[in-house]
Amino acid sequence: MARLGWEAKPDGTYLDVCAGTLDLAAELTRQAGFRGRVIGADFVVPMLAQGRDKSPAPLRSRPTRLALPFPAARFDGALVGFGVRNLADLDSGLCEAARVLKPGARLVILEFATPRFAPLRAIYLFYFRRILPAIGRLVSKHREAYTYLPESVLAFPEPEALSERLRAAGFSRVGFERLTGGICAVHYGTR
Repeated sequence: MARLGWEAKPDGTYLDVCAGTLDLAAELTRQAGFRGRVIGADFVVPMLAQGRDKSPAPLRSRPTRLALPFPAARFDGALVGFGVRNLADLDSGLCEAARVLKPGARLVILEFATPRFAPLRAIYLFYFRRILPAIGRLVSKHREAYTYLPESVLAFPEPEALSERLRAAGFSRVGFERLTGGICAVHYGTR
């Protein structure tokens, strides 16, 4: 939430893209001093329905496809938690996020990455490729569910490459911070 800069416009309207069960939207509404509203957008409507009661403030949601159902320059900021990796067209999705943000608004993306430190990277990749899918198959009996996650993470651009794609989509003051030993990263850019 810190990179979003919502404090500059605490009564603004914010967008949670690829919102799923609205966890990030709910977290934003619980921030001390936040008086605005958050709209969650996702193409999986049942997930949006599950998240509606996660916040004391009303959460609104909109079903969507890659094109967001909002006018240009509508939002004071947007956030995405572990969702851009699942877009059918990452570059179009980033351009669409830029389109719906007001000039000066921030986009913040939390997404998986792979650690750079070689020993940690080796352990992480072994766990992700071998252990996690095996545990998932044992627990859920669904073979594909736990192979998709590592495959999608490993196919996703590394933070430096995602920064370039954010710039190409029209964002400035782009940057990222690696978290948890590089297992995930917070990306940000200003419209």
